[in-house]
Amino acid sequence: MSGAWIVPDWPAPAGVRACVTTREGGISAAPFDGLNLGDHVGDDAGAVAWNRRHLEQTLGCRPAWLSQVHSTLVVEADPFQVRVADASFTTEAGLAAVVLTADCLPVLFCDRAGTRVAAAHAGWRGLAGGVLEETVAAMACAPGELLAWLGPAIGPGAFEVGEEVREAFVSQHALALDAFSPSVNTGRHMADLYRLARIRLAACGVQAVSGGGFCTYSDPRFYSYRRQASTGRFASLVWLER
Repeated sequence: MSGAWIVPDWPAPAGVRACVTTREGGISAAPFDGLNLGDHVGDDAGAVAWNRRHLEQTLGCRPAWLSQVHSTLVVEADPFQVRVADASFTTEAGLAAVVLTADCLPVLFCDRAGTRVAAAHAGWRGLAGGVLEETVAAMACAPGELLAWLGPAIGPGAFEVGEEVREAFVSQHALALDAFSPSVNTGRHMADLYRLARIRLAACGVQAVSGGGFCTYSDPRFYSYRRQASTGRFASLVWLER
């Protein structure tokens, strides 16, 4: 595994592996410089294919890619077809649940027994819509038996949103008020995706939540759509060892 990639620090059981890529290690040219894994952003298709092969060979797992649409759809990971969804799960060893992001929040899951894993893509729309709750349900075990890890996303000091975003969360969970602070711009708010995710996970019974604290906007290791609209995507993966 590339030393520039991130290994989640979470109490996952033996046999559960996870990784977050950075821009390091790929062959994409500007403005996708490095290891762009998104095949929908305008990058050269040959470069993206090489980057994906490099990822698979380096990690020794087979990613089940998704066509992400900011939904709450959760599917069983399938390496033979690209399914439209924003989260996937699997109990198959060697098959990685994977999501691509560039400011949205990637959330990785496993159970304490190390028998199943999942990955979810949580932009604010998917998060408000319930993509994490749907992923927890798809794991088909008691929420208290699940571990979650919050991967790199845009940080609370950089994520400015309108009143409609704040209302979408607060109308469902009063505690979500704590995840918003006033922006310097009138009528706008600074949103904490990590806090919002923790509130929603706790509400559905997932207490063991690790991670958070990254900021894709300010950290040049990551792609960031808000920093540069024409950009690549990095991957967050979780899988069971063979």
